[in-house]
Amino acid sequence: MAPPTYIISRVADPIFAIAIGLGAAATRINREAKEKGRTPQQTIQDGKRRVSNLFSKST
Repeated sequence: MAPPTYIISRVADPIFAIAIGLGAAATRINREAKEKGRTPQQTIQDGKRRVSNLFSKST
């Protein structure tokens, strides 16, 4: 069996992949928000609201 091939290293590859994925998601969210006529500040506020809703207790 061939040894595994890494782009950077065994540890750095997953970190690199997460960074690329987050960057792609941010780009898409920003592009879609611009199409709806929102400012970057409105998009950031909406993102903060959504994140806080994830971590708030829903009882």
